[in-house]
Formats: sequence, structure tokens, C-alpha cells
Amino acid sequence: MSVKYLTDVHAESRTLHELFDADPSRANRYVASVAGLRVDWSRQPVTDEVLESLRDAARAAGVRDRFRSLIAGEHVNTTENRSVLHMALRADPSAAYEVDGRNVMADIHRELARMNEFADQIRANPRITDIVNIGIGGSDLGPAMAAQALANNVHPRLRAHFVSNVDGADIESVLQQVRTESTLFVIVSKTFSTLETLTNANVARQWVVDVLGEAAVADHFVAVSTASDKVAAFGIEPEMTFGFWDWVGGRYSLWSAVGLSLMLLVGPECFGELLDGGREIDTHMIETLIDADRLDDNVVVTLALIGLLHRNVLNRSTKAVIPYVHELRRFPAYLQQLDMESNGKSVTLDGGNVDGATGPVIWGEPGTNGQHAFFQLLHQGTDIIPVDFIGVARPHHNRVDQHDALFANLLAQAQALAFGRSSPNEPHRNFGGNRPSTLILAEQLDARTLGQLIALYEHIVFVQGVMWGINSFDQWGVELGKELASALSPVLSDENLDPQSIEDPTTRSAIEWYRANRST
Repeated sequence: MSVKYLTDVHAESRTLHELFDADPSRANRYVASVAGLRVDWSRQPVTDEVLESLRDAARAAGVRDRFRSLIAGEHVNTTENRSVLHMALRADPSAAYEVDGRNVMADIHRELARMNEFADQIRANPRITDIVNIGIGGSDLGPAMAAQALANNVHPRLRAHFVSNVDGADIESVLQQVRTESTLFVIVSKTFSTLETLTNANVARQWVVDVLGEAAVADHFVAVSTASDKVAAFGIEPEMTFGFWDWVGGRYSLWSAVGLSLMLLVGPECFGELLDGGREIDTHMIETLIDADRLDDNVVVTLALIGLLHRNVLNRSTKAVIPYVHELRRFPAYLQQLDMESNGKSVTLDGGNVDGATGPVIWGEPGTNGQHAFFQLLHQGTDIIPVDFIGVARPHHNRVDQHDALFANLLAQAQALAFGRSSPNEPHRNFGGNRPSTLILAEQLDARTLGQLIALYEHIVFVQGVMWGINSFDQWGVELGKELASALSPVLSDENLDPQSIEDPTTRSAIEWYRANRST
């Protein structure tokens, strides 16, 4: 549990300005390269002594042993009694990842080969112009974020659409943009029973049937699911069904067939580069934690521990992620699910109460938009909010002057947050500084870089979960709302059902209002 292991960790009392004055070399010492990323934590409130105490806490918490259990295929997802092997999805075919004593690499690459073949067929078919991914959560956020991030690689004939919300406006807005005869729907649902996904899938199915007839369903729908019987009942052929496994968690599933829509858009080669990038971060973890006990060299662990310093020692409850890369504008939303669904827990692995705070609130918008929205609070608000800045040296466009201005803004914001500006005669213009940030930079945003970024944050979440003693791989917190919605839905729509059956008076009152107004 966090407080137990962090007892000997103390916050640095000197300001960032004072730390740099005392040790200018931190500008170079607290920077490292991992795969293709340049990571700079010199503007964080740490010293060698603070970092060493944090690493001692990680050793005491057993981060190395827990990571070894993860890659060994042990059932580290204890509440669901499952292995957690998303790393295997991006591993080299020669690697050995086992689940219950069985090497799963052949299964992974057999399914990947099927995806590759299908993607080549669709990309060569001039009849298909639109790919509509229907899913929710990890079945939507991952492919949608990545398709946006890799828009420069999308086949020029293909347009991407992502439907997730059960709000009918979502699916309707997409159907108004596409033509029935040239649209391929990718339905992504492990159980093929997720309410939002199946509701939207049935709307899309009826839309196709109304125009092209029942037989057209087989030509315009593919499924990513493990429920082959339900997929067949929907009308999707077995050869058009792509599978994954129960050891793949939803928010870690982009690397699997859940990424089929992305592969259709960007092609198998580009998708393979995404896997390569993720694997490079995995290799960094393995080389510094398993092959040799080099915790000091592990950039992922360092960033995770700095996050714990903010959350548990300095009591900072949120973190902003600001990409100064337009294509990464959905990356903060992706990280919201990755981090908050993973580590938004208050119960330990053994069923006790967590001693201390867990998962911070993750939020953000792309720069420079955020500068004209919430940066006022970052610079002069009463809360100190750690920031991750993400930037690249080379854009995909030729407007170099604009990119220079963009990158100048990234550096300026990090500098202003850290060092501020004194205006003793104009207090409203005074910037206190001493506000921390990390810079994560890459030469350019490509599939490999995106894979590195995603895997970097995946491992940060894992390390922090170990330190907090929680299960980062379940999500029981989403279940209760689903169950209640299933019970409430018929009462909203059926006038013959008595709202008095709802015990909660506030909900009953809202139901009565809704029924009185839904048809006017």
C-alpha cells in the first residue's frame, strides 16, 4: 500500500529555481532516451536523494517481482482469475509468453496473419470507401485515438468513423455521411452483448437491410469478438470474425484484433510498426527489471514514482497531459480510461482498504488550445497540477514556421510553470512558478512513436498499481451503473410499468418527469 512503502519519502523543500541554481547539471542528468522518446523530468521536484528513496520504496513493494509475474502469465488479475498479457500481442514471434502452461504466440500471430490478409483485401477493394468502427471503451477509444494520430498514414480512399455512444445522435450522424453500398462496419465486442455496441450495431444492420436486403449483412459487417454463436446469429460469417482472448483487457486491447479498424485504415505494415514501438518499451522494462536489476536506469519506473510523489506525498490529485501535436488531440481521453479505469480503486488485492490515495484524475487538451482555456489555473491557481507535455521535432505538414511557434509555446509553458516571474508591484502579474512538468519528446509522430507512448503509459499505470497494492486490470466499478440502467430502461419507455417500483425517490421523480416529456 502506498503510505506503507512511501513512509521514508519526503518532499523536496527547495523550489525548482533553487534546485537548478544548486545543480545546473540536472538539466542533463534528469533526461533519458528510451526507444525513440526523449524524457525530461528535470522540472520535477526531485533530487538524487528523493529519487533513491522512491526507488527503495519500489524495491520494497516488489515491483520487479510483480512484473516478473506479469510476463510469466501468472493470474495477476486476481479478481477475474486471469493472466494479463497484452505485451505478448506486440512481442516478437520467437518470444515465449505462456498462459496456463501454453505458449500463446502461435495463436496471436495466426490471428494477426488473418487480419493482415483481410486488411490487404479491403484496401485493394475500390468498392469500400468508409470504415465504421462500432464499440465502446477500449473497443472505441484505442482505435479512434490511433486512427486520428496516424491520419497521415490512412489509405487515401478510406474514411474512418467511430460510433460508441448509445445516444442515437452518434450513429445517426455517421449514417448520414456514408453510403450503404460502400461502407464496412466493424463491430467490436468481446461478449457481443455490450448494450451500447449492440444497440448501435442493430441500427446499422437494419440500415443495411432496408437498402440492400438481408443477404448484404455478410458483405458489410465483420466482428471482433469471442462469442462466435452470437456473431453468427447477427449474420456475420465465421471467416469474418476475428478473435482475441480473456487475458486481453479492453483498455489494453488496441494491439489485438480490436485494432482491426486501425489496420484497415493504415495498413498491416504501419500497424506492425505500432507493435514494434510498444515492444521497444517492453524491452526497456525487461532489460532493466528482469535481465538486470537496474531500477535506476528504468525511465518508466522513474516517471511512475514521480507520479506517486505527487499523489501520495504532495497530495496532488490530478495530472494534466498536454500534447503539442494536433494528431494526438484524443490521447488525453485515451489515457483517462487507461489510468482511471485501471487505478481508480480503493480496495487492495487482499480485499482490504487502500491506505492512502490512488489514481489521479487525468485530463487535458492539445496545446495551444489549452493555453487559452485552463492554463490560467495551471499558472496562478491555488492547486499545483503536474503536467506531462508531449511534443515532436518534425510535423507532417510543411508549415515549419507554425511548428516552430508551436514548439516554442511548449517550451515556454514548461519554463513559465517551473520558474515563473516576479512582479512585486503588480501582484496580479506575479507568477510564483515551482509548478512541475515532464517533457516527452520525439523526432516525429509515426506509428512506432505512438506505440512507444502508449506502452510507456501502460507500464506507468502498472508500476503505480503495484505500489498501491491494487488490481489494475479489473473494472468492477462500471458494473453497478450498467445493472441499474438495465432495470430502469423499461420503466422509462413502458407506460404500463409503475415508477413506484423504484425505491429511490429522487430517481422515481426524474422518471416521472421524463415520461411526461419524452413524447412531446
